[in-house]
Amino acid sequence: MTFLTGWGRTAPTPARLARPRSTEEVAELVRRAPGRGVAARGLGRSYGDAAQNAGGLVCDCTGLDTWSIDEDTGLVTAGAGVSLHDLMTALVPRGWFVPVTPGTRHVTVGGALAADVHGKNHHVDSSFGAHLRSLTLVTASGETRTVTPDGNRTAEGGGAVPDGDLFWATVGGMGLTGVITEAVFRCVPIETSRVRVDVERTRDLDQTLETMAATDDRYRYTVAWIDLLARGGRMGRSVLTRGDHASREELPRGADPLAFGPGPVLKAPPWAPNGLLNPLTVRAFNEAWYAKSRPATGLIQGIAPFFHPLDGVDGWNRVYGSRGFVQYQFAVPFGQEATLRRIVARLSAEGVVSFLTVLKRFGPGTPGMLSFPVPGWTLALDIPAGRRGLARLLRGFDDQVAEAGGRIYLAKDSRASAATVAAMYPRLEEWRGIREEVDPDGVFRSDLARRLLL
Repeated sequence: MTFLTGWGRTAPTPARLARPRSTEEVAELVRRAPGRGVAARGLGRSYGDAAQNAGGLVCDCTGLDTWSIDEDTGLVTAGAGVSLHDLMTALVPRGWFVPVTPGTRHVTVGGALAADVHGKNHHVDSSFGAHLRSLTLVTASGETRTVTPDGNRTAEGGGAVPDGDLFWATVGGMGLTGVITEAVFRCVPIETSRVRVDVERTRDLDQTLETMAATDDRYRYTVAWIDLLARGGRMGRSVLTRGDHASREELPRGADPLAFGPGPVLKAPPWAPNGLLNPLTVRAFNEAWYAKSRPATGLIQGIAPFFHPLDGVDGWNRVYGSRGFVQYQFAVPFGQEATLRRIVARLSAEGVVSFLTVLKRFGPGTPGMLSFPVPGWTLALDIPAGRRGLARLLRGFDDQVAEAGGRIYLAKDSRASAATVAAMYPRLEEWRGIREEVDPDGVFRSDLARRLLL
């Protein structure tokens, strides 16, 4: 047995770990699934318990790592275990970029689809599922099935679930409809490995929201870093960072336009004392970061520092100490800005420590039944675990988010209740019906699925 946790390093549970190297090996593992079922796992970057399976089998899919590209069309066929890091390292020098990247490139293709990940370009390009042409998964019977977003075929012996329904139950379905083994998706053509970036500071949350609403459509990528410890008239002050892929003409003369070789520049210590991130240290960091982030137009940055700043610190999750941390991300629809303001105000008044707090605007989501993004605002924050009153505080936020017609992100969650999630995801019963059709015996399980009664 191996003890596994999410990236937040909370609630470890033991499981038997298997490392298949092919779809056939995955199918054989599923056919011989133990009583506690099977969960798929990639690089372990879900923050909570989505890729854990206490007492059962966890299928480490990182060995499914082959890929190819049609360089004329940018169509990529990738195994579920291929990381976005490896894809970028190979594709960027060829003039292609992944359609969507979250805040880390150290996630697998399978994990990106299971969580239907989003990035700084959701207001323009939606989430990863919107760019999929097909996906292949091993179902509970051990059958390998390739499904498409608009397919209407049903598999022989696979029940009455059409391809399209199974596809959209799988995209964002947290690995509970089958083990994804391969995906086909289209990449984005780029001229350079750099991003043209504009930086702007705002004085408070209202100005942040107004500026993003007025200007986001001018940029493909946008994000706001929020100083959550600022109070009074500075509450919600932010640094807005917006950008687009740079053209060759915008680079300095002599620069290699498609050079790309990211790597960690720092290594987190193997341990850090609990309490290292506290109001004093984080307030000092926030003051320095806000002062450093001077307004600028047309800055040229590399892909890695623009999209994945935390990947520059190997093992950054260890700085939260042995208790780990809780990532909390929610979305509320446009028109529910008052809910967002109330939550930020409460966090500010309570002095809640969040080393990284980011705000983005969502555009239209995918048809994924459990996909997180809805048109509106999303706020993500990380809080050291063990903070007194944290569970009660977050439960109160859950109630406000649900009342506003919003939801929390399952790939980040480690503590919500089944009733909370049921209130937030109106298509949950539809998703459950499809899952019961394709997996009537509950072969695919996870700690998250048990906790949320999925």
